[in-house]
Amino acid sequence: MLESLQAGRIAHAQLLTGPSGVGKMALALAYAQAVSCEHRTADDACGECPSCRAFAQLQHPDLHLVFPITTSDSIDKPVCDDYLADFRDMIRETGGYFDLDDWHNRLSEKYKGVQTKQLTIYERESGEILRKLSLMSFSGGWKTVIIWLPERMNETCANKLLKMLEEPPADTLFLLVSDEPQKLLPTILSRVQRVEVPRLSEDDIVDSLRATNDSLSFEEALDFAHMAGGSLLRARKLAANDAQNALFLTLFQQLMRSAWSVGHKQDYDALLTLREWSQDAAKMGRDERKAFLDYCMNQVRENYITNYGEPEMIYQTHTEREFSSRFARFVNDKNVEGLLGQFSLAQRQIEQNANAGIVFFDLALQMIVLIK
Repeated sequence: MLESLQAGRIAHAQLLTGPSGVGKMALALAYAQAVSCEHRTADDACGECPSCRAFAQLQHPDLHLVFPITTSDSIDKPVCDDYLADFRDMIRETGGYFDLDDWHNRLSEKYKGVQTKQLTIYERESGEILRKLSLMSFSGGWKTVIIWLPERMNETCANKLLKMLEEPPADTLFLLVSDEPQKLLPTILSRVQRVEVPRLSEDDIVDSLRATNDSLSFEEALDFAHMAGGSLLRARKLAANDAQNALFLTLFQQLMRSAWSVGHKQDYDALLTLREWSQDAAKMGRDERKAFLDYCMNQVRENYITNYGEPEMIYQTHTEREFSSRFARFVNDKNVEGLLGQFSLAQRQIEQNANAGIVFFDLALQMIVLIK
């Protein structure tokens, strides 16, 4: 993208793709700012001209943001401008590192009637884009449309966007920021210049985490960076959920130790402990139960991989690795599929609102059979 700026060959439609949380949205905004900058340097926007200052506040009149939305109790036929202030706040607060769940949660907290609805880019949004692009450029330069998660467009909207890409207005830049480009129409993919945004380095993620969290040690930040697989967003969430993960690890350890004691030592006091464990686990909220079962499945996978002696392939914290050094031998070819299957079954049952206490106690009984 830098080379195209330097050469003055700016493709009118570009698709930024890559894993979630690697900075695609931040890159799109930075690129759009550089394109519109009045005193651009060889490498970047000047950051000081009126255009750059407007971009910094996400208030430039030639910058148009399109993103998934939904109806609410107060907004029956929404367009993105109805939620634009919220979306700008989301970008400012996160630096552009957020995902669809984060955005959905924000809308759910503020607007009644949103929580159970899917977010979509509706057909009427294509009309809004056309209307905005028909207006004269405020600065006499480029008009930029950033479409975040274009794969969330409904079919009619996608087809209308295709027509705009085929016959774009002069000095108009479309930047599509996609996590799942395979869901876009092939005809749209054929009209855009694809830009692969790579995963971030662990060093960069460590520096970013520690810059925003003084209490985080270097070793903790390094663990989160390694587990995040190049996604700063995932690393931030791991750090934010560290206390929850510590609770989940304790519950996982209690489950496995007690199940082993019943199965191998016929320790029936441990069976009573499992009964108590299931009642404690059931006290968690529905979303927390599902997150715990996700955590358990992840730990089963990591313990299984631990047996192969390839530490660079293991994505665990130091405390998790300590437990795995003793427990991993109990997760093997004979039981790994069964273990994952039981946790997955429990998660489906929780989603179907089954009695959580019964689900967790049945899960504990299955662990007795499987942990050998």
